Amino acid sequence: MRWRCLARWPDRVDTYPATAKAGGGYVWDEVLEYRVWCHPERGAPLALILQREYIDEPTPGEYRHVREERIAEWPVDFLSRPRRTERTIPDFLAPDAPPNRLAILRGQA
Repeated sequence: MRWRCLARWPDRVDTYPATAKAGGGYVWDEVLEYRVWCHPERGAPLALILQREYIDEPTPGEYRHVREERIAEWPVDFLSRPRRTERTIPDFLAPDAPPNRLAILRGQA
């Protein structure tokens, strides 16, 4: 597997704190850097992402729009979801959203 640095600010790579939120939030805005922990042969690469806004799910099926920045580590395959747009979260939370709201996050609705 070949890796290409997609970090928006390459001069910042390796300057972010080692601790970050783990996963969650459903949407991403920027890839800050890629991290490899422990066993890359077992799928350990992670992407350090910036979320300017995200979707919190305090209990299963209960969603809320959080408008604050946070940094999180995601499995790289989560980046197959399109980046957050201005409509992603409002469409996800809309009363007329499709029954499978995740289709919105996957760019399928």
